[in-house]
Amino acid sequence: MNRYVRQIVFPGLGLVGQKKLAEATVAVVGLGALGSVSANALCRAGIGHLRLIDRDYVEKINLQRQILYNEDDAEKRCPKAVAACRHLSRVNSEIVLEPIVSELGSANIEQMFEKVDLVLDGLDNWETRFLMNEACHRLGIPWIYCAALGAEAMSMNLLPDEKSPCLRCFLSPESGSAAGQSCATAGVLNMATGMIAAIQAAEAVKILAGASEIRKGLLVADLWNNQFKIIQPEKDTDCPVCVHRNYEFLNRSGGSRVMRLCGRNSIQVLPPLPVQLPLEDMAKQLAKNLNDPQKIEVHPFMLNFDDGRNRIQIFQDGRAIIENAQDETDAQAIYSEYVGL
Repeated sequence: MNRYVRQIVFPGLGLVGQKKLAEATVAVVGLGALGSVSANALCRAGIGHLRLIDRDYVEKINLQRQILYNEDDAEKRCPKAVAACRHLSRVNSEIVLEPIVSELGSANIEQMFEKVDLVLDGLDNWETRFLMNEACHRLGIPWIYCAALGAEAMSMNLLPDEKSPCLRCFLSPESGSAAGQSCATAGVLNMATGMIAAIQAAEAVKILAGASEIRKGLLVADLWNNQFKIIQPEKDTDCPVCVHRNYEFLNRSGGSRVMRLCGRNSIQVLPPLPVQLPLEDMAKQLAKNLNDPQKIEVHPFMLNFDDGRNRIQIFQDGRAIIENAQDETDAQAIYSEYVGL
């Protein structure tokens, strides 16, 4: 416990609180601008087990705000979960760091959250947020919503008790995506993501340590205009999730899914069923068919190649990220050509 002495002497935590952190398991979902800051803070704070979940790989454009990565990670297109665990293991070798390179979906989310004490939101899409809200409510796990765009950021603790609102109480799937803005169109300051993720991590420590000062409202901050406020969302007595237990997103199943990735000229295609692809064998087959086999890179979690028109990343779990596809239909056709599921 000596490495945590500066926390232990803080009256709000103490030795008892520090031991609770050491016994806790936290899932960080999304390891971009928000999740990389939160994971870094919790690793250094001594959370005993960090389950780091992300579907994507590191790009140079990430380095402006995603603090766990460097240019070497971007050059190698390293999966973010793997890169995050590698860097954090050099910070604290005394905790468990578990990388999961996968899309979080209805088929695997409850397994991903097994034996987890708290979930942190580092996501960039609303669909997965609503899915996470439903899974955490059904499993009785607290989670912390967090988001940032431009110079604005917000966060809220969502606790699994009958009196507290869930995300769906004050935000519908329609309103969540209605703004039509992303970091690609509105930009984002690393100060905004860093600030709100640090607050998210602080609330996580308070929840895990059993503190009484846990914030109940939605914190909204605008760094550019120097505005900070706390809004108190009310529980919806007709909420489909936390009142009627209608888990719309959690009960979805079947079919492949195609989605544009936030702020990028890339489309992700998910397989209709969970798979484990033989990436080495696929790389050998591609080498026979592509004009330039030198453009094929195979890693333990991912296969990268360029077919002359598209840059394609195929993950072991059957997902693919396709750059420069014309549209979702084109991406689906490319996926079928190379993966064939």
